[in-house]
Amino acid sequence: MNSDFCVAVHALVYLNRKAEVVSSEELAKNICTHPARVRKVLSKLKRAGLVTTKEGIEGGYRFVGNPESITLDEVSKALDVRFVESSWHSGDSDMDCLIASGIAKIMDGIYEDLDKLCKDHLKTVTIQTIDDEIFRKNK
Repeated sequence: MNSDFCVAVHALVYLNRKAEVVSSEELAKNICTHPARVRKVLSKLKRAGLVTTKEGIEGGYRFVGNPESITLDEVSKALDVRFVESSWHSGDSDMDCLIASGIAKIMDGIYEDLDKLCKDHLKTVTIQTIDDEIFRKNK
């Protein structure tokens, strides 16, 4: 997983709270990243229908939808995020040893199961859940 998911969730919570058009510069400042990165991540959220954009000097992004029903699973789908995966595999499928030749496929299955568990959990967390937690803790 890369940090695009974190950028996206942060941006959506901020946009929801602001309830107005917010520039990529303002979002980047709040997220502590570069505006170009914000634009890259939010372009995917726009394609998924989670934000709208406004062009021009007063342009930017606006949250779309009900924060109580938009889940983090939807955000992860918009970004095509995998939470658990491995870019390296031990063993070699061409080796005579059953362990060396079979472990990669078994581990891939375990990673897929763990990723599914993460996404199932994210179906229970909404943008409003995060907003409530932030502002409840800061009261």
